[in-house]
Amino acid sequence: MIVYQEAKKQFLHDVRLDLIEDKIEQKVQEKLHKKTAHNEFLSWMNSMQYMYKVMEDKDIPDESMIAIEYRIPNSNKRVDFIVSGEDDLGRESAVVIELKQWQQIEKVETKEAIVKTRLQGRLVETTHPSYQAWSYVSMIEDYNADVRKYNINLQPCSYLHNYRLSDNDDLIDDCYKYYIDKAPVFTRGDTEKLARFISKYVKKGNPNVLYHIDSGRIVPSKSLQDNLSSMLRGNKEFTLLDEQKVIFERALEIVQNQDKKKVYIIHGGPGTGKTVLAINLLVAILNMSQNVMYITKNSAPREVYRKKLTEGKYRKAYIDNLFKGSGSFTESLSDDFDCLIVDEAHRLNEKSGMFQNLGENQVKEIINAAKTSIFFVDDFQMVTMRDIGSTNEIKKWCRFFDAEVYEDELVSQFRCNGSDSYLSWIDNVLEINPEANDDFDYDYDIRICDNPEEVRQLIIEKNKLNNKSRMVAGYCWDWIKEGKNNSQIHDIQIGDFGMSWNLGSSSTWAIDPESVNEIGCIHTCQGLEFDYVGVIIGEDMRYDNGIITDFTKRAKTDQSIKGLKGLYKKDKETALKTADRIIKNTYRTLLTRGQKGCYIYCVDEKLKEYLKGRLNK
Repeated sequence: MIVYQEAKKQFLHDVRLDLIEDKIEQKVQEKLHKKTAHNEFLSWMNSMQYMYKVMEDKDIPDESMIAIEYRIPNSNKRVDFIVSGEDDLGRESAVVIELKQWQQIEKVETKEAIVKTRLQGRLVETTHPSYQAWSYVSMIEDYNADVRKYNINLQPCSYLHNYRLSDNDDLIDDCYKYYIDKAPVFTRGDTEKLARFISKYVKKGNPNVLYHIDSGRIVPSKSLQDNLSSMLRGNKEFTLLDEQKVIFERALEIVQNQDKKKVYIIHGGPGTGKTVLAINLLVAILNMSQNVMYITKNSAPREVYRKKLTEGKYRKAYIDNLFKGSGSFTESLSDDFDCLIVDEAHRLNEKSGMFQNLGENQVKEIINAAKTSIFFVDDFQMVTMRDIGSTNEIKKWCRFFDAEVYEDELVSQFRCNGSDSYLSWIDNVLEINPEANDDFDYDYDIRICDNPEEVRQLIIEKNKLNNKSRMVAGYCWDWIKEGKNNSQIHDIQIGDFGMSWNLGSSSTWAIDPESVNEIGCIHTCQGLEFDYVGVIIGEDMRYDNGIITDFTKRAKTDQSIKGLKGLYKKDKETALKTADRIIKNTYRTLLTRGQKGCYIYCVDEKLKEYLKGRLNK
């Protein structure tokens, strides 16, 4: 999505009359449904004056088209400035410019493509401008099918218009040469140089270029499970953007320096790329010849990865040594492993084993077993009574082991079509965070359906595309023991609609082609993602002048709330708060499994009408 789009002549006019920042702000509100922060408004005022001087150059054709604030597909990242047209061979071409107001940097030689600069009053690590421009172009090329179809030549660069370049400057140090070669960096005084760079690739105007970029068909996002085998072979299937890259490099530095026990806590909500980053770290640390494992409490993602990797000709023993359950370390000695990477750490339990009779505490045992432990945590995805892997719990055991603690947060959104507003909308509507923004833009396919059959038909149609659409539901229907391997026996019955829970005979429901005829629950889909997800909200959530949760409507076979009734008898208030948290977190997790869209049916009629009203549809 392009926020501001005009020909060169109109852009120059808007800047000359001091209209440009107001026009961009207005378009951001109209198209992205976002209010502009004051510092962002000021940055447009500053940077557009410099781009005016560049674009005045007569060698840049008047018919060239300019785009400002282009949102990259499947993310919440925005490109600052694009100049488009045709090159001297008549090929569609565009120069992608990352604008920076930086005035100083320090090089960080120990981390690839990382620099230090002053942002918001403090010195922080961030990606080199050339890496950022290159990575944004890489992501556009990955996901925009029309960019590839029309062979659009995208040329990245960065322009630090306030930066005075000195001799032997850290900005252009040899350690950044690889990315500077891919995306040249221009600084204060380089107006003519940048104009020549643009005119080299934009010789004449062509309005179709921006149309193809903005309206291009967005291919379904890369699936981690489909690319896992290639990643383990060392191929870079996913380009790490911004704070992903910073955290990745920081993690490698922490792992390399093992003078004492270390714990790295990485926070991230749904769709912020936790698992992609975790797998990238697994591969990178393996390549450092270190003893490293990837850990999840939930077996569903491990089984999916195992199946995909065996198809990729990896030996089962090799896979089993890389991907472990969280209860595998009850007997481990201290510092047995160089690094343990814990995905979905919020799902860790105290006890281990089938009967929950082994070990003491999984968080404690993992920290004990590893020289470096990396925990990926979302405190809002704790969905059972047994989940104890909160940030506070991890820090408690860090103090016990006198471990050195590092902490960072992933904020970029790569699921739900990169829609931050959809995730904020969910948090607000479910009353998880009433302060969350509820202005939802419709760049994500969400529908509130009148019956469950409508959801099923939508998912069946979407699944025909690539077998990446599934139905899920709150755990409000008993799992019929006699029919757990027979999809013709319907556990879930709503009027004339009937479907079975995912079959007990399959541990790879997320990728089995026939699974579109079954419904998954929180335990079979957490940690996985789909292109489209259909969600049935059961009777454990309803609307009555507010969101009401009711744990008594959960299925008797649901082990995730085992012990809640006993707690209710002893401490009603605590039990209700715990149940409310579990139920809301469960639906928050289910509603954020879809990368492209989510179709919802509510058993409670009032809840259905309430959600429709909140969508303003």
